[in-house]
Amino acid sequence: MLAAIRSATLFGVEGRPVTVEVHVATGLPSFQIVGLPDEACRESRDRVRAAVLSSGLVWPASRVTVNLAPSSQRKGGSGLDLAIAIGLLAASQQVHPDSVDGLGFLGEVGLDGSLRGVAGVAPMVAALGSGVRPVVPSASAREAQGVAGDAVRVAGTLRQLVDALNAEAPWPEPPDNDLVDDIVPLPDLADVSGQAAARTALEVAAAGGHHLLLVGPPGSGKTMLAQRLPGLLPPLDAAIALEATMVHSAAGVRLPPGGLVRVPPFRAPHHSSSMVSLVGGGGTTLRPGEISLAHGGVLFLDELGEFAPVVLDGMRQPLEEGVIRLARARASASMPARFLLVAATNPCPCGGGPPGNCECDEAARLRYLRRLSGPLLDRFDLRVPVHRPDVDDLLASGGGESTALVAARVAAARQRSMDRIGMLTAHIPPAQMDALAPLDPDARALLRAELEADRLTGRGYHRVRRVARTLADLRGDELVGEANVAMALQLRVRLRVTSRGFAA
Repeated sequence: MLAAIRSATLFGVEGRPVTVEVHVATGLPSFQIVGLPDEACRESRDRVRAAVLSSGLVWPASRVTVNLAPSSQRKGGSGLDLAIAIGLLAASQQVHPDSVDGLGFLGEVGLDGSLRGVAGVAPMVAALGSGVRPVVPSASAREAQGVAGDAVRVAGTLRQLVDALNAEAPWPEPPDNDLVDDIVPLPDLADVSGQAAARTALEVAAAGGHHLLLVGPPGSGKTMLAQRLPGLLPPLDAAIALEATMVHSAAGVRLPPGGLVRVPPFRAPHHSSSMVSLVGGGGTTLRPGEISLAHGGVLFLDELGEFAPVVLDGMRQPLEEGVIRLARARASASMPARFLLVAATNPCPCGGGPPGNCECDEAARLRYLRRLSGPLLDRFDLRVPVHRPDVDDLLASGGGESTALVAARVAAARQRSMDRIGMLTAHIPPAQMDALAPLDPDARALLRAELEADRLTGRGYHRVRRVARTLADLRGDELVGEANVAMALQLRVRLRVTSRGFAA
């Protein structure tokens, strides 16, 4: 007997449909899986056998062959367990073959017959197509419903699923207690004392989607500022929210209530992170990295100078294009990576501190600074020195503007940009700069003087113009004026190497 079951596997952040063909024939008892399965997929043989016997079902004493079609495509993970188990039961007449028509099965089976969720349920459900009803473990109901809605069917055990397919019991109801999560409130910008220039840079970064570098000694508030940036960003639009949900599901990150990522994510990997953990890859399924998990939100790199130089330079292409393309000998994948990069670094290994207090020797300073390449630094639209707050600022009873107040200005500026040019200012192509961000004569003269003095590169010139356009949107100006360009230049401090590390 032959049974064909619809399922899907994960590759990168995309689901790919798979047809699980199970053939049960007379001959010496055996079980073989073909179709380029990985190690986890091959091990499903033992998991499925134990689950079938633990569920009170019969394991056929026959020759069983499982083909994962298309056979030329590699399959990975344990998400095909459930489809293999149902295909075996259908081919051995323990499940009526007609009952699996129009259904797609995703999930891992336990040795006791329980069904377990797997990473990437959302993109795999999407890969099944609109005409297929997904059947998933109860633990994956939320992710599946975020894509397929009420069409999702769930089960907690293999026995429960078989009874529902044979019409011996009703389909279980999806759990609703997993849809209630504690929402952690975002930190408020009013908690930050002083730091007027850095607060302005934070507002500009949120309004235009500009990358931000904060340079200052320990205790100056760099991390506090970065942690408050997501609160200034508006909720994700429908397209970005769906892309972010697919990435988070593929990486096994817990999804929010409702199964859709709507709040801009905030990712802060440790400085010991490897290249693979940051940009993605690492296996046959090409797992998404931190830059993809930050899609639509903020990627915060604290202690930027402590990251390996090769890891930092690996982000240069995604920063420009908003996508990461991973290529391996047998596979390649593209993943979204449109994020707002915020980085913080000390001026030197010891942190600098007050003038004259640096304890680093010349070799240590140069080694520290060489970790940050010029092309990477050039991709930061905003480069702002952060100093330790004054005593009066620390002891003041009232803080600065709240997150809600600044977020309202950010939302208004973003709306002006979308109404005028249909995109955030940080994404304006260089070829359309004059049409979408025109300058008045004084502003053009100021930029010309900066270029002639060799204080701006070609990339820096375009980035200053984009920041100036954002500043104009925040002020409600139709034309980019000299004051906007001057402020943009002030927020893009030229960092140079001195005997005490970075300096403005």
